[in-house]
Amino acid sequence: MTLNDIDWGTWKARDPATLVFVIEDDKVLLIRKKRGLGLGKINGPGGKLDPGENAVDCARRECREELGIEVHDLECLGEHKFQFIDGYSIHCWVFRTYRYEGEPVETEEAVPLWTNIDQIPYEEMWEDDRLWLPMVLEGRSFSARWVFDDDRMLDHDIRHVEQVIPGGPRID
Repeated sequence: MTLNDIDWGTWKARDPATLVFVIEDDKVLLIRKKRGLGLGKINGPGGKLDPGENAVDCARRECREELGIEVHDLECLGEHKFQFIDGYSIHCWVFRTYRYEGEPVETEEAVPLWTNIDQIPYEEMWEDDRLWLPMVLEGRSFSARWVFDDDRMLDHDIRHVEQVIPGGPRID
């Protein structure tokens, strides 16, 4: 399956979701996932929107649930449309922030990992992360479409955009 096999004009994700990258000095706060999609992989905190929730509220809640921190001044820098060949799909909004309260702690969902920005362990992350995470860290906005077979990237398109506005309807 390739990007051209999908009608992106009518595409609708099964799950709207978020990712958050907290930056402090020359480090970024990552997590090792302990359950769910991407189990064992390193990523940013985030997850699926709850009913009635918007992307910003979801991003804040997920940081609280996964790491015990409160994030502020979230800047939306990316939009992902992930299609998996098994039929699963995710529309994910990517945020960056420099402001948070609390100390990240391990939870049932994640292990916190402060990582030097120049030493990000891409080999332990989703295959696409190396293509877009540097853009987030540099403050460059993007919109991307991806086709995956399980955790293997089959096709992609990533474009720089002027601005990303977290959207999508609230789910009820």
